[in-house]
Amino acid sequence: MAGFLLARAGIDVVVLEKHSDFLRDFRGDTIHPSTMEVLAELGLLENFLARPHQELKYVEGEFGDERVRVGDLTHLPTRAKFIAMMPQWDFLDFLARAGEQFPTFRLMMGAEATALLRDGERTVGLTATTPSGTLAITADLVIGADGRHSGLRDAAGLAVEDLGAPMDVLWFRLAHREREQHAALGRLTAGQALVMLDRGDYWQCALIIRKGTAPAVLAEGLTAFRARIATLARRDSVDEIQSLDEVKLLTVAVDRLTEWCRPGLLFIGDAAHTMSPIGGVGINLAIQDAVATANILAGPLRRRAVTLADLQCVQRRRMFPTRATQALQLFIQNRVIDPMLRSGSTPAVPAVVRLAQHWPLLQRIPARVIGMGFRPEHVRTSEAR
Repeated sequence: MAGFLLARAGIDVVVLEKHSDFLRDFRGDTIHPSTMEVLAELGLLENFLARPHQELKYVEGEFGDERVRVGDLTHLPTRAKFIAMMPQWDFLDFLARAGEQFPTFRLMMGAEATALLRDGERTVGLTATTPSGTLAITADLVIGADGRHSGLRDAAGLAVEDLGAPMDVLWFRLAHREREQHAALGRLTAGQALVMLDRGDYWQCALIIRKGTAPAVLAEGLTAFRARIATLARRDSVDEIQSLDEVKLLTVAVDRLTEWCRPGLLFIGDAAHTMSPIGGVGINLAIQDAVATANILAGPLRRRAVTLADLQCVQRRRMFPTRATQALQLFIQNRVIDPMLRSGSTPAVPAVVRLAQHWPLLQRIPARVIGMGFRPEHVRTSEAR
């Protein structure tokens, strides 16, 4: 998205993708209203929604046997009043194809950034491995958007503040069955939780477990795992799970860089701030980072005069929503999830959630936080002519 926006503004951009395709499974597949509002401002929303997707208008949960509605997105002040469920590879492909219309946009697949090029204290480019060999690319600015395990972040020697996470997640799929309600659903029960995201003909599921216990859970074997999931999913059986090889571990982390930049180098998205999967907001916060980056840096990049102060403006702009979102995630982790995982008991419905069942207006508050975030960005750059 950052590459697309900068190329749209007339700036020469090279985007490196280390894989040969976008087909990575079990990644963030929730495109929130804030992101779709950006697409609308770019004139891309109609084409985006023409792609296969599911629309989630409500966020619901079950505390034991009691089902409650946590968020109602149908009243958001946006053009898309729902969360769009779309495989991330489809979304990335959509953005890549949109970028192809600009002569200043170049996407290199199978190109992995390996090291930074420096001139004194300033980053002036990077080296990358490609199918045809090692490549050196010089640039006025390197944007590190290489995720929570960022190699460029390590190469830059930037300090990471670990905020902690008491849980890990096991990802897998379940087939849709008749009469199952279509909604974003979290089931919290004795010592564990199951999140089910509607993907049309199947559920993308996340089993939330205590941090570090995945080996023990999987060591119980396929039969025990199926029994555990069948209970949580309220099914007689889940025989569609054929092997534990289908179950993927996501090691949950919540952290952020204390400094996002050095001269000639800026980090955004998970490389700057790893988010908990709570709320599914990670990809959408990263998109907002990209919009702010383009808004602030397009002018200096056109002049080829990007300063450290310009890069620090991006961090200042995006630090508040990062801190606020992570603070909320930590609150939910520490007050709801961690006690549930430790006690082995089913948590009670929080008082504010119970109150929202009688006063539906209250359901709009979490919907606003999840759907829009704490500081939604708007496209301020214009298309180069």
